Amino acid sequence: MPPDGSALPSKIASGANKPTLVASVCPHDCTSTCALEVERLDANTIGRVHGSRRNDYTAGVICEKVARYAERVHHPDRLSHPMKRTGPKGSGQFARISWDEALDTVAEQFKLKAAQHGPETVWPYYYAGTMGLVQRDGINRLRHAMGYSRWYSTICVTLSDNGWIAGVGYKRGVDMREVDEHSDLVVIWGGNPVNTQINVMHHAMAARKRGAKLVVIDPYRTGTAEKADLHLAVRPGTDGALAVAMMHVLFKEGFADRDYMRKYADAPDELEAHVATRTPEWAAAITGLSAESIVDFARMYGATKKSFIRCHHGFSRSRNGAANMHAVTCLPTVTGAWAQLGGGALYGHSQMYPVDRTVIDGLDLVDRSIRELDQSRLGPILTGDPEALQGGPPVTAMLIQNTNPAMVCPELHLVHKGLAREDLFLCVHEQFMTETAAFADIVLPATTFLEHDDFYTASGHTFFQVAKKVIEPYAEARENHDVICGLAKRLGAKHRGFDMTPWQIMDDALRRAGMWDAETNFRQGGQDFAKPFETAHFLDGFETADRKFHFKADWKRFGGRWQEMPTLPDHMDVIDKATPEKPFRLVAAPARTFLNSTFSETPGSLKRERRPTIMMHPDDCAALGVEEGDRVRLGNERGEVVVHVLPRQGQQPGVVVVEGIWPRKYFETGVGINALTSADPGWPNGGAVFHDTAVWVKAG
Repeated sequence: MPPDGSALPSKIASGANKPTLVASVCPHDCTSTCALEVERLDANTIGRVHGSRRNDYTAGVICEKVARYAERVHHPDRLSHPMKRTGPKGSGQFARISWDEALDTVAEQFKLKAAQHGPETVWPYYYAGTMGLVQRDGINRLRHAMGYSRWYSTICVTLSDNGWIAGVGYKRGVDMREVDEHSDLVVIWGGNPVNTQINVMHHAMAARKRGAKLVVIDPYRTGTAEKADLHLAVRPGTDGALAVAMMHVLFKEGFADRDYMRKYADAPDELEAHVATRTPEWAAAITGLSAESIVDFARMYGATKKSFIRCHHGFSRSRNGAANMHAVTCLPTVTGAWAQLGGGALYGHSQMYPVDRTVIDGLDLVDRSIRELDQSRLGPILTGDPEALQGGPPVTAMLIQNTNPAMVCPELHLVHKGLAREDLFLCVHEQFMTETAAFADIVLPATTFLEHDDFYTASGHTFFQVAKKVIEPYAEARENHDVICGLAKRLGAKHRGFDMTPWQIMDDALRRAGMWDAETNFRQGGQDFAKPFETAHFLDGFETADRKFHFKADWKRFGGRWQEMPTLPDHMDVIDKATPEKPFRLVAAPARTFLNSTFSETPGSLKRERRPTIMMHPDDCAALGVEEGDRVRLGNERGEVVVHVLPRQGQQPGVVVVEGIWPRKYFETGVGINALTSADPGWPNGGAVFHDTAVWVKAG
C-alpha cells in the first residue's frame, strides 16, 4: 500500500471504519485458491485481506498482492461504464454509452459477422483472470449455443497436464499437507512459490524447520532457491535429462524399489535397460550441471524414502514440456516413494472434484464438428494463418473476458497486428483499460471477485469452495454471467443456464454431483475431497486402465504429434537451442507481485518491481561490457525489447531471466516481453512454450 494512501478511498487510508471480516476465496491462482477473510468497511468498501484459517492448507497465509487487494478493487482507474471506440484501434479513445447500447451493438455485430462468414467467424475468448467456474466458464455456454468457434485451452496447463497424466493417468496426487509433519525431503521442481504459490512455501518451510531437506530445481536462483539446502540450476528445457540420469543412478546403486515397481509399474525392466545408457555425464552435457552434482542429488533422493516432489508448471512451458513432466513423475515410482506417508509427488488435484459442469459450460450443446481454435496461437489466427485457422473462415468477431492477450500471449507483434484489424469487431469486458481493451470497439466494465458470487476448484489443495459477494459492484460494473445472459437474449441463444442466477447454477451443478449445496459449502468453509491414504498414494492402483504407473507413456491418447514423443522417459531434443546468432536462453518468469498482467497497475506492485530487468550471469555481463542498471537490447527474429541489467549468480552463463509481464509503456520498443516468445505448439498436441526462447543480447 502506498505510504500516503493516495490510491485508496479516504476511509481506508485513515482507518476510520471498524471492519467486519467476511469469508471469500481468491480467484487468481488455481493451485492456491486461498481461503480469505476480507475486511468489509461498508457495503462498497474493503480494507485489508487476510488468509483464513478455516482452510488448513491456506492456514492464514496469503501473498502480499492479494493482501493489498483494496489497491485494485478501489483503484481510481477502474472502468466505471460501457464505452464505444471513437479513435483508431489501440488509441484508447472512447465515449460513454449505455449498457443497452453496448450489448445491442455487440449482438448486432456478431449477427452481421456470422451472416458474412458463418458462425465460426465469432470466437469468444477468455481465460483465468478469475478461476470461478460460473463467471469464467459461462462464456462457453454462449459459444456452444450459437455454434461459434470452440476453445482449445493451451496457455497454462496443457503440457504439464499431459505429462502428468501420461504416467499417473489422472490429475491428482499426494496431499501437500502431509509435507509439514512427514516428508524428509521436499523437492520443488520447476516453480518459484515465493513468487507464485506462497502456501507451498509455507508448508515446505514447516518441513524444513522440522529437519527435512529442501531442494529447488530451477534455471535461476529464485527467492525459493535462496531458502533451499540445495539449488540445481539446470538449463531451461533440460529437466527430463536430469530426471533420467537420476534414474540411472537409482537403478545402478540399489535405490530402485523393484518389488514396488513389479506391483505398481508397467515396464521397470525396460526402463532400467533404457536408462543404463543415460549416464550422469550424458545429462551433464545437456543440463549444464556437473555429473557429480547429479549423482549426489540422485543419492540424496534415493536414500530418502519419504521424498516429496512438488511439480510446478514452469519446467513444462517448453516444447518438450510434457516429456519433462513425465520423466519427473517416474522418480517416485522407481524409488517407491508413493507408498510412504509424506512421500510421492503432486502436480495438481483438479480432476478430483465431481462438480457437474453441464449447465455452466453448456456441455449438452457441444457440436464437435465445429473447429477448435488454440488460444496460444492468437497471433497466427488473427493474422490469417491457414493452419491456425484450420482451413476455416477468418475470425472477425470476439468477446474477451478474464484475460489480456495483448500482454500475455506469445508473438505479441502478430497479436497486436491482428487486434488492430479494422474488420475485426472486438468487445472486451474488463476491470481496467488494459492493452487488449484499448483495441476494442466496445469496452464493458467488469466486477472483481469480491462483487459477485462464484465457486472454485483447487489444484494445489483438496477443498472445493463457495464464495458470496462481499461488496456491491463498483459504479456500473457487471459480472460476467450478466453479460453472457444479456447477449444470449439478444442473439436468441437458448439454454436454461441463461435464465438462472449464478447461485442457482452452483446449486444445480453441486446437486447433480452429489456434493454439498452452495449454502452448506459456504457455511462450512469448503468441502474437502482429500482421498484416504491408500487412494491418495495410489496403493489401490493408479488411474490407468491396468491400474499401473506407465513408464511407457501412451502419448497417442493426446493426439497431435504423438509419434514423435519418446515412449520411455528421455530428453526430447526439440527445444529452441542457443546458436551463435542467438546465444542466450530466455526464461520469462513470473514476478513476485504481478500475476501475469494482473496487479501490474497497483501502486504496491509497481513500487516493488520497479522496472523490466534482465538477470544475467556476471560472466555474460563482463563479456558484453555491461554493469548493473545498464540498458541492453534483447531480441530474436520475432522482435526486441530494451531492459536494464541485473548481474546475478545462481544461473548458468547463457541463461537470462526477465521477471514479470510488464505493460508495453515500460518498454522503449512499445511491446512487452512476449514479443520474443513463440506461438509454436509444444509436443504432442499444443501448449504454450513461454520458457523456451533463444535470444541475442546487445549492449546499448
